[in-house]
Amino acid sequence: MNHQDHELSRRRFLGGTAAASLAGLTGTACQAESDTSIVALDAQGTAALGSIANSEASLRDNIYTRLLGVRPHLGAHEHITTLGGSRMPAEVLSAMAEANDYFVDMHELTAAAGSRVAQLMDAEDALVTCGAFSAMILGAAACLTGTDPDKIRDLPHPTWPQRECLIQTEHRFSYDRAYRAAGMRIVEASTREDVAAKINENTAMIAVLVAVEKQKEFGPPLPRKRATDHGDHVIMPEEFIEIGKRAGVPVLVDMASDLPRVSLSHFISAGADLVTISGGKGIRGPQSTGILAGRSDLIEAARLHASPNGNLGRGMKVGKEEIIGLVVALERFVALDHQALVEGWNAKARWIADEIQDIDGLNAEYALNTVGYADVELAWDEDVFPVTADEVRKRLRDGEPRLAYDGVTVRTRCLRDGEEVLVAKRLRQLFEEELRGV
Repeated sequence: MNHQDHELSRRRFLGGTAAASLAGLTGTACQAESDTSIVALDAQGTAALGSIANSEASLRDNIYTRLLGVRPHLGAHEHITTLGGSRMPAEVLSAMAEANDYFVDMHELTAAAGSRVAQLMDAEDALVTCGAFSAMILGAAACLTGTDPDKIRDLPHPTWPQRECLIQTEHRFSYDRAYRAAGMRIVEASTREDVAAKINENTAMIAVLVAVEKQKEFGPPLPRKRATDHGDHVIMPEEFIEIGKRAGVPVLVDMASDLPRVSLSHFISAGADLVTISGGKGIRGPQSTGILAGRSDLIEAARLHASPNGNLGRGMKVGKEEIIGLVVALERFVALDHQALVEGWNAKARWIADEIQDIDGLNAEYALNTVGYADVELAWDEDVFPVTADEVRKRLRDGEPRLAYDGVTVRTRCLRDGEEVLVAKRLRQLFEEELRGV
């Protein structure tokens, strides 16, 4: 054992958190939310170091490296699609494997799964989709056509005037192209007066982005000190729901990546006509799943557009295994102690910040973000480390082990218990060895 490894061992494992730090390092079935395994440690933390070494070795030798030569990364980031989403728990994988052994009528499965999801969300009905983006397309299509078979056949090229999607400027981001993909025309509004003026007989749907509550730009949550207040002119989702009700226009609320900060049923209870949710982020179901939930008539219309029907959503197939995986993941999610989840993420962030704080020229700040849990904000003295955030990001992405990191913020939400040790070790290596004298 070298000195650095010994110090990691001493600080981490003799500090009273040994058992928690290793649950999840010893096998794919273990996950941060449900780990209960206890690892017996000797006074030197030898067992812990062995497990860490095994985890490091697995990052070098795994199905991705062996089959395709692709190196995985430590996920010091959010649940985002470009980094592979989330890790599915063991019970989800087991359910999907069992589902694979049988053939089912996909119409029956789609309806039954939707009913179960709706029950868990306190919604009238729901549809399992192939991601939140797909849910946005199908929701928009439902608002355009209802259950009219002629209109369903016409999409994505509606010939009727009622095809406008109203969005406030601050709620817009690149994924609103989903509404255009269904055949809608985007109408952008700025102020409340502008919104009121632009709602008319051609408005088919109002689109709302929950993430507008987090910060000024769409993306992973910012630390509170860097967040920018929109101002009072920005209409929050609940107000938009009321505007839609008064105008008789359905409101679709995109809350794709907002769990568990927002409860599953919050916007349904508030009166949203439709909500969209990613299945592969906070719920930790299959990455290729999502949820469209809301009014039964609109869900029925969306279902007519969706696979296995041969309409707009035919190419947005969700496999029988994925549908089962999503339902099992959602049932598990509902049963979780979400406060305990947040406390676990915060504990990892606190430990990483403390562990690397002694590096000369580096400041590692434990900081609450705009959605209520903690990250580690890194800043460095450019006289000591003359590198940009982009250079740091590239070095961590290309190093050994690879570390997914946005260049400023170290996030712990996707880390198994114990992987914070590997993250801290890699950061120490970078700043104490690789960047000295650059």
